[in-house]
Formats: sequence, structure tokens, C-alpha cells
Amino acid sequence: MHCKPLAITLAAAGLSSLVLLPADLALASSHREAPFITRFPKVDGTDFYMFRSYEQGHADSVTFIANFSPLQDAYGGPNYFSLDPDALYEIHVDNDGDAKEDLSFQFRFQNTQKDLKVPVGGTQVSVPLMNIGGITMVNPDVLNVRETYTVNVVRGDRRGGPRSAVKDAGSGATTFDKPVDNIGNKSIPDYPAYAAKHRYAINIPGCGAPGRVFVGQRREGFGVNLGETFDLVNIAAPATAFDPGAEDKGLNTLSDKNITSIVLEVPIACLVKGNDPVIGAWSTASLRQARLLNPMPGDHNIPASKEGGAWTQVSRLGMPLVNEVVIGLKDKDRFNSSKPKDDAQFATYVTNPTLPALLEILFGSAGVKAPTNFPRSDLVTAFLTGVPGLNQPAKVTPSEMLRLNTGIAPVAKGAQKRLGVIGGDTAGFPNGRRPGDDVVDIELRVAMGRLCTLNLGCKPADAPAGAIDFTDGALVNDSQFDAGFPYLRDPLPGSPFNAAAR
Repeated sequence: MHCKPLAITLAAAGLSSLVLLPADLALASSHREAPFITRFPKVDGTDFYMFRSYEQGHADSVTFIANFSPLQDAYGGPNYFSLDPDALYEIHVDNDGDAKEDLSFQFRFQNTQKDLKVPVGGTQVSVPLMNIGGITMVNPDVLNVRETYTVNVVRGDRRGGPRSAVKDAGSGATTFDKPVDNIGNKSIPDYPAYAAKHRYAINIPGCGAPGRVFVGQRREGFGVNLGETFDLVNIAAPATAFDPGAEDKGLNTLSDKNITSIVLEVPIACLVKGNDPVIGAWSTASLRQARLLNPMPGDHNIPASKEGGAWTQVSRLGMPLVNEVVIGLKDKDRFNSSKPKDDAQFATYVTNPTLPALLEILFGSAGVKAPTNFPRSDLVTAFLTGVPGLNQPAKVTPSEMLRLNTGIAPVAKGAQKRLGVIGGDTAGFPNGRRPGDDVVDIELRVAMGRLCTLNLGCKPADAPAGAIDFTDGALVNDSQFDAGFPYLRDPLPGSPFNAAAR
């Protein structure tokens, strides 16, 4: 699939502008985005990334990152933020454009309580803490809860297709350890070294080359200012002159938060089908239909609830911000339970979006006007089909998911452009999504008609404010992430120092 014409168009278009939106207009990617999911934070999918691996020597693979459990305070003990052993976490891949999964990677977790005890007055008494000593190795005796997980690959229908276990490439084991969250620097003096011991080379059935997997707490990579935005966009009107510092006002509300990441690297040859290099992907989380609460829970052998019945999807995430700022409030829970093949039911939210209209109401006096082309064919291209010549598959069923042209070479850390495709970097969003892609700024500009100014799906006259460089003032770029797997940086510690060493 050739991308050169599009790249030339974007590079020639430039990014000059006279007006910027002040720094607070943005929304968390999918943190607490629907009423029902707020009750189940462990299965709340927050961000989803898919990109050609840009670590040196790994360009023949695709990395998927599915983040869950939002707004983690590093000091949130004593139980911290383990994933739900009663849930099913999945990454789905569509490699023929029909909006149905062709591959699904399923993650299940088990949290084993060890019931550590210490002697108190001659009696062994269970401790209330996560650990009773320093942690340097995988599954140490001083750790009170061991978190493990399994990975299965399912081909075809996620529930009925054949499934096989993913194995550790070294030991052949089918169970992997997850590192405990970053309790603090006294408990885990060298968290980067400890976490690195939980990165596994894996053999994926049906793949001729190994992949990699890591599951664990990471530092939140999504940047946004939340408070003023949710307070009826409580900000000043846009400036009337270009402000080169507007994009980096240091207003990232999430800068002191952690997240839990499922990071999976898979060889491209295992993902694509035939000669079409484009794949689509999305993440989901599911719970059992029935939950019976135990009025008399006991020790770890007598759980507080019993789960049963069929799996029921409660979280879905592909393109960032869709359920947050595109889907109407009444349909947010419905969207989380839906599948891409059924997305025609949500089409009006894309063809007739409310966000541009709201921005015009709020900032019309500053020259902000919503695009006038209806239906919004430019947004259908960006969100539902992929961009022709970039990441649209040979045959496509309109549906919401991330789409990646695996034939486009990755760009190394340090050379990536944070605005992705509209910044002239065709290896970035919306051609997949890298951690350093500033998706809030990109999507604000696309929603207000930036693609129209590039004659992609509409005309410049359709977007009176399409050249405005809307920004949320919380800068995201590749300097904030690592150059290699798992890319997201180590989590913030619950306590940043060892008092005994001061």
C-alpha cells in the first residue's frame, strides 16, 4: 500500500495558525468514560496503543499496549491495583477489514494469597501488608500476594474459535508472573530491575518467530488537564494570536498517576492476512453475567463473591476519546458492550458530532466555528474506515477501531512527530497510535476540520476553523517514553525515598 502521496500532501500543508485554544480543553482518553464502568475500575480500559515496534531490532513486530485501572495513586496500599481474577482481558485483531476479530489474545489473572505471618507474643498472626521485607526477585517469600496470568490466542470468533496457550520461550511454562505495584523505594529499592525480570519472550502458536509480553504497573503516559474541562470547559476564550508556548503549559492532571499495562509484541507475519498490510485492533474486558455476594466471607479460600455465567463485555477501546467525547451519554454503556461489526448503530455520533458544535457555542466570539460538511465524511475516514492510501484496508466495513498499516516503517524515538499524520509523520496516529502521539491535540484539530484543510474527505471551505491549532496545553511527545519494550516508563513509587538511608 503506497503512502507517499499522502505524506507529501501533509508535509506541504504545514501547521501554521493564528489562533490557539487555551490549554485546558481536553478529556481523559477513556478514564471513567461510561456510567457502568465507574463501578468496576479494574476492568476500565483507559488507553489502547498499536504501533510498529520502534525498538532497534524489532521493526518486524507490532506492539499492543492495553491500559486498565485508571487514576492510580502510587501510595494506594495496602492492596494496590491488581487486575481482576474474575475478568477476561482481551486484545482483538481484524486482518481482513470485516470488523470481526480474526485473532484474540486473552489474558486471565490469578492472585494467590500466601497469608504471611509474624510471631506476636508466641502466636503466629497474619500480617495486613503486601510484603514483610525487601523485594528484588520474582515471587519472593516476603511478598504476601503472588499475581500470575495466562495468555491464550484464539483464532476466529473470540468465544467459539480454536484456542491455544502462549508459552514462555525459555521454560515452556504457560503461567507468567506479574510484578507487584511500586510499593516504595524501601520495599523495592530498584523497581526498574525488578520489573524487567517480568518481561518474557514468548512462543505464540502459529507464529514462526517469538514475541514478547509484559504485564505490570507503569507510569501513566496520557497527558490531560481534567478539572477545568469537566467544569463546563471553565477556561478563557482562545487567544487571537499564535502562542508558541500554548501546547506546553504543564497542565497535565495525570502526571502523578500510574496505570496497569498489558504489553504484547507480536511478529507482523502472524498478524496480517494475504497481501494487505493493514490490520485493525481494539481491546475489551468482560465479566461473568452473574455475581453472588457472600454475606460471610472468610479467609482467601472463602471468597467475598462467586462469579458465573457467560462472559459479558463491559469495556471496549479502540480509537482514543471516542466513548469519552463522541458517544452520547445515554449510549456510553451500550458502546462499551458492543462489537465493531455493529457500529452502524452509532454512526450519527460520527457523521453529526456534538463536540464541534459545543466548541462553537463556547468560543464562537473568538472565531471558533464548527465544520459545515454533513455527514462528516472526514471523521468517517479518520474513525471508521481508515484513510485511503494510508491505513484503509483493501476491503473495509465501517467500524471504530485503531488501524495500522504495517508496511510503513517505524520512526525511532527522538525523530517521531507528536502530531502524527497531520504533522507529516505517517507512522503515527491515526495510523495506529504510539505512546508519544499527542492524540488530544490531534483529535481536537481533526474534529474541527483539519482534514478538510488537507482536502481529505472534505474541502477547506467546509471547515472555517480547520486551521486553528487547538491544544489542551498538556504536551505529549516521544521524549516522555522509553526507546524499547515495554515503552511506558516505570511507575511512580508509593514512597520516593528510604527514610533509613537519609
